[in-house]
Amino acid sequence: MPSHRMGRTTEDIRRELTAIFRELKDPRVQGLISIVRVDVSSDLSYCTVYISAMEGMEHAKQATQGLKSASGYIRRELGQRLRLRHVPEMHFKATDSIEYSANISKILNDLPLPKEDGQEEEP
Repeated sequence: MPSHRMGRTTEDIRRELTAIFRELKDPRVQGLISIVRVDVSSDLSYCTVYISAMEGMEHAKQATQGLKSASGYIRRELGQRLRLRHVPEMHFKATDSIEYSANISKILNDLPLPKEDGQEEEP
């Protein structure tokens, strides 16, 4: 039973963090920033948020710095929106998963398509 409640709380935190990120005025956080994953400790004391940016890893690292500086505001807003007894302490980490998946998609799209008679078509 606790895993269902924890999963629901994690999804609620992710949804509200996405909305809060849109409201931030920090230029480091602007652009296409995505929350890849949210990990919440079992006692709701810590929350690790993995951030990725379409512009690359450097932009994700800058966004992480901007989010760290706004973590007090983010935590307060999260507490008001979710009505949690204990709002977890936020840790932000940059990841390059969007850039990585875009690269894989490009590689797959560049593969030659097989013809109906079994020979490969030139791109």
